[in-house]
Amino acid sequence: MHMTSKRLPDDTNIRPFYKIVILGDGGVGKSALTIQYFQRLFLEEHDPTIEDSYIQNQQIDNEWCVLDVLDTAGQEEFSAMREQYMRKGQGFIIVYSVTDPQSFNQVRRFHTQILQCKNCNTFPIILAANKIDLVQQRKVSEEEGQCLANDLEVPYIETSAKDPPVNVDKMFHDMVRIIR
Repeated sequence: MHMTSKRLPDDTNIRPFYKIVILGDGGVGKSALTIQYFQRLFLEEHDPTIEDSYIQNQQIDNEWCVLDVLDTAGQEEFSAMREQYMRKGQGFIIVYSVTDPQSFNQVRRFHTQILQCKNCNTFPIILAANKIDLVQQRKVSEEEGQCLANDLEVPYIETSAKDPPVNVDKMFHDMVRIIR
């Protein structure tokens, strides 16, 4: 578990707590996005995640809150753990890589699993198209991503964790705004 913190003002007694779960196939950049947001680092090497939790005090829209982000395993052998953390999530970010059509094709499966676990037709979910910095290797267009997001009735955002990051803070802050 990775715990990072920012000192809160002394007069803050109660602050909202937001549990966000990051889902997607292995290698799409879930950990890179999370580490970029919490630690302002970009890791070049892919080190498959089993499960990492990041907890940090954040100020979003002039309101202090606690963000608890669960960075999940993308590998199928860990899929049995999914329902457990899906039950706890207040919001979900489904990530795919624009360089990997297979990861894009798995988005519906993750979306369906979330809604089935939550036993509802709609829930706070964002679809994130990651690795947009890899322009020459892009195989999934922005239009395809936006079309899928429209079909699933979720917001769509294009991201890159590579320095300088693109829309990383916005993605997490938008998720908090949707949960609120």
